[in-house]
Amino acid sequence: MSTTDGRPEGSPEGTEATARTPSVAAVSSQAPAPRRRRTWRFKLVLGAVVLLLGFGVYEYVTLPKAASLEKENPKSTALMDQRAEEARAEGKKVRRRQHWVPLASVPKHAVDSVLISEDASFYLHEGVDTTEMRKALGEAWAKGQLGRGASTITQQLAKNLWLSTDRSLFRKAKELVLARRLEDALSKKRILTLYLNVVEWGNGVYGIDAGAREHFGVSASQISVAQGAILAAMLPAPRKRAPSSGSRALWRRAHWIVDRMESVGRISEAQATDARGDIDRLLGRTPAGQSDDGDEGADDDA
Repeated sequence: MSTTDGRPEGSPEGTEATARTPSVAAVSSQAPAPRRRRTWRFKLVLGAVVLLLGFGVYEYVTLPKAASLEKENPKSTALMDQRAEEARAEGKKVRRRQHWVPLASVPKHAVDSVLISEDASFYLHEGVDTTEMRKALGEAWAKGQLGRGASTITQQLAKNLWLSTDRSLFRKAKELVLARRLEDALSKKRILTLYLNVVEWGNGVYGIDAGAREHFGVSASQISVAQGAILAAMLPAPRKRAPSSGSRALWRRAHWIVDRMESVGRISEAQATDARGDIDRLLGRTPAGQSDDGDEGADDDA
């Protein structure tokens, strides 16, 4: 018996041709596989995006509100609680020095020192200094890590009140949201009052009145120009840059603040000259040949 083309049925050539040519059923069963893999990948990515968005919405909705701070002073802050936990974990006694004072009780030159040192554009932005933020992000990209820079006073207040001191981008995102909530709910004067009363000024020391008493033995209302400049210069790393630490970076920063105060007309030339001498007396001039102590630009947080 032969095939239609004359070859005997079951000839080798016919068998090879059949083997080389896959059936229509085989082709149709293999074709959708890559498509199915792409579909599953798309579903996985879409699911991850939905979960992230849902988590983001949940975090946004559950973040603290700032309206209650308009008239109420917080009894504690996230930073105070964190420092207390750290002390207990190290077997140390929890230390907390704080005394609330109104903004009117703080000399203007002391307030100006803090503003010049920490947030010169405080009265111009709405919680975030976008220009400084872009610079900080550029530096972070170049260095491969998130640094401290560009945090406004409002952002620092948000971090102190409600967040931790870790340097994660997630914490930074929450800080930005909370800073905007503070600006929407409170006046600039109230934000500054809260900040000056809760910011860390040493080990277990919170607020400018406690800081003045701890380091200089005076109340907030008695802070001199030099003392105000030193307190402001401490803020990047208050537990490291204590006046008694011998920090050369603190000495340089305090002088820089006085120079800036004079240049923008916040203090007179005579006040600046006196303040420089007082800074040298209070901190002690570091010999010119001595190397820096390595804490320039250091900070406990971002």
